[in-house]
Amino acid sequence: MIAIGASAGGTEAIRVVLERMPADAPAIVFTQHIPAGFSKPFAERLDRLSAMSVRQAEDGEAILPGHVYLPPGDRHLAVVRDGAHWRCRSDAGPPVNRHRPSVDVLFHSVARSAGRNAIGVLLTGMGDDGARGLLEMHRVGAATLVQDENSSVVWGMPGSACRLGAAQQVLPLHGIAARLLELAAPQPDAA
Repeated sequence: MIAIGASAGGTEAIRVVLERMPADAPAIVFTQHIPAGFSKPFAERLDRLSAMSVRQAEDGEAILPGHVYLPPGDRHLAVVRDGAHWRCRSDAGPPVNRHRPSVDVLFHSVARSAGRNAIGVLLTGMGDDGARGLLEMHRVGAATLVQDENSSVVWGMPGSACRLGAAQQVLPLHGIAARLLELAAPQPDAA
């Protein structure tokens, strides 16, 4: 599973990443700070531009490969384990880091539910939402990436993650999708 967070400049950054992902890519869950009324049109636009199926997450919905899930407007998105599967959890809990949806809510839930079976990515954005969640993902063994300063509209969120030691790699925006696919590829047995 790939978990992505973004804020200022993120609508275009996520488009760049998703346009480079194949239809059979691992499931992606992402949180973008966006006004509530824009979340559905945003998901529909990304669905037209991506080979993956992009949709607003429904509470309890199974998370499947080849699909991208974003929270409905003004709701948090979290991932919960359900036996051998993952499901979306959407709620209107209080804002976290002044945001609903909050990237930290998503990343902390992915750390708990998927652990080292996840990859975390923090893209352009103002503030520090997602930095502590990305650090938690790193601590449980997930691969963690952030967008570099030169390709970010605002390097607040990725920069905060770097300062916390949460980022294993700092990459330009155009290199993120390829790195995600490398990290998600099955590893040959070391036997």
